[in-house]
Amino acid sequence: MNSNENQDHKVPKDHPRYQSLNYRRKIIEGMRNLITAEAGLIAHGRGECFDYILGEKTNSIAKKAIKAAVALLLLAKKPVISVNGNTAALCPKYLIELSNAVNAPLEINLFYRKEGRIGIIKKVLENAGASNLLGIDEEKMVEIKDLSSNRRIVDPNGIYLADVVLVPLEDGDRSEALKKLNKQVIAVDLNPLSRTSLCADITIVDNIVRTLPEMIKIVGELKKFSENELKKIIENFDNKKNIQNTLDLIINYIEKQKEDAFEILGT
Repeated sequence: MNSNENQDHKVPKDHPRYQSLNYRRKIIEGMRNLITAEAGLIAHGRGECFDYILGEKTNSIAKKAIKAAVALLLLAKKPVISVNGNTAALCPKYLIELSNAVNAPLEINLFYRKEGRIGIIKKVLENAGASNLLGIDEEKMVEIKDLSSNRRIVDPNGIYLADVVLVPLEDGDRSEALKKLNKQVIAVDLNPLSRTSLCADITIVDNIVRTLPEMIKIVGELKKFSENELKKIIENFDNKKNIQNTLDLIINYIEKQKEDAFEILGT
């Protein structure tokens, strides 16, 4: 990227969309560098829409889901954090920090397996401090049955053996397949109506760039809890109610915006 392009991409810090536009820039740069697939831009844009409606903040409903998710990861015997191109482009350091905090290895798992992408994402994660990455040795991969997409290709020592898998961003087919294998799925998805959200054991309806640092913070708190206390947190969490509450939040937001719009329009 030349200096003029860099200048064009600079967003003033007082811009009301500063954070959102910077995340968008990271995704675009990720596509140019083969980290993010072209379709990843569309997925990010869809997420932006939901994030806007949710007020671009981690609400109390999402925080409750985050707490339950962290408790589940701490109780898991073989937790794994799945990494796709968008998360690698947006928040590699947070991925690594969470991985270390809950002792859950990172596994690169891609829908669009364009030649060279895995190696490039591996380098991005390693440059951010990752070690012992999974999903990088193509010759040793195995397949998840009843899944036809490239997501079926997993590490035999990672997702294949995992009891809990953190799936950031939409991935409905794989989430359903993992559930059939009696694995527990934690989803981070801004769309509360996606198949991923609806079939996950714990659905965090929030932006991944806010969710990961919040999870890391909660890990520090919950590591002091006993196993029984962690189990109690999970037992008290109802994912169906979690999604319903999130949808109510969205409905209330739209109703409020409707009232505000009518007031501006003078109708």
